[in-house]
Amino acid sequence: METITLGKNGLAVPPLCIGTWAWGDKVFWNYGNGYGEEQLQAAFNAALDAGITFFDTAEVYSLGLSEQFLGKFMKQSSQKVQIATKFGPLPWRWDGKSISDALTASLQRLQVEKIELYQVHWPFAFFLTQETLMNTLADEVKRGRIGAVGVSNYSADQMREAHQILAARGVPLAVNQVRYSLLTRQIEGKGISQTARDLGVTILAYSPLAQGLLTGKYTPSYKPQGARSIDPRFSQDGLNKIAPVLSLLREIGEKYDRTPAQVSLNWLIAQGNVIPIAGVKTAEQVKQNAGALGWKMTQDEIAELEKITRPWLH
Repeated sequence: METITLGKNGLAVPPLCIGTWAWGDKVFWNYGNGYGEEQLQAAFNAALDAGITFFDTAEVYSLGLSEQFLGKFMKQSSQKVQIATKFGPLPWRWDGKSISDALTASLQRLQVEKIELYQVHWPFAFFLTQETLMNTLADEVKRGRIGAVGVSNYSADQMREAHQILAARGVPLAVNQVRYSLLTRQIEGKGISQTARDLGVTILAYSPLAQGLLTGKYTPSYKPQGARSIDPRFSQDGLNKIAPVLSLLREIGEKYDRTPAQVSLNWLIAQGNVIPIAGVKTAEQVKQNAGALGWKMTQDEIAELEKITRPWLH
């Protein structure tokens, strides 16, 4: 399988990452209702079988349970797995020790001695300065407990600041994890993607299917449930607006025997320097997402999708 390098001269990972926010999460993802640990382990194994060995988690996902599941599943496998997790700069964390303690806790839950990619979950750090945050992470790289440093949801300017502080320590900024899909292209409009290219920072794209809008399973007659019921994108008008995009995704997909979701993920990979994070709960979902790999659209098809989704640049 082709690989993508995280940042400049960093870790080589598959061009698709498995997201584990739903692993153990009862609040947003109804863990225990229709899926449980058995399904998550099957999803983990299906990913490895497909050659997808890169997983993204966070200490806040189900209050550490997501990390625990990954740690347990990794122990039962002989395959090399690459883990990215995230540190939350919460109000009571105001010094370097609190960062190191959080890292220690994640390492324990994951049952590893080193995390390949450690990311700052959001840019507002309350009482913790970016200097303290980035310098402590640089210390942990030197110490050998972190392979690479990343950020998440950082603007272009915030990314530059983090990059500058780390560079002074000889540590590259590897990634910025941001919301990015054909229907959420604001990182292009706000200069984040170009700044990432300029700095040699890889984009990890979360919500690459726009909460399922790009799967094509929601039609204008769909009656939204739960959180989607208050999301205007899932209203009749919102679904009518994306109908031309889905039509083009289906048209391209038919040429390659792929689904709209697989074409959408493939488009992100085709941007270069972008790795989509596909959230999964089951082995079947892993297999579906893996269908985004191993084939390429033409430049004309990539350009057609770019053109039809320009209304979502801002």
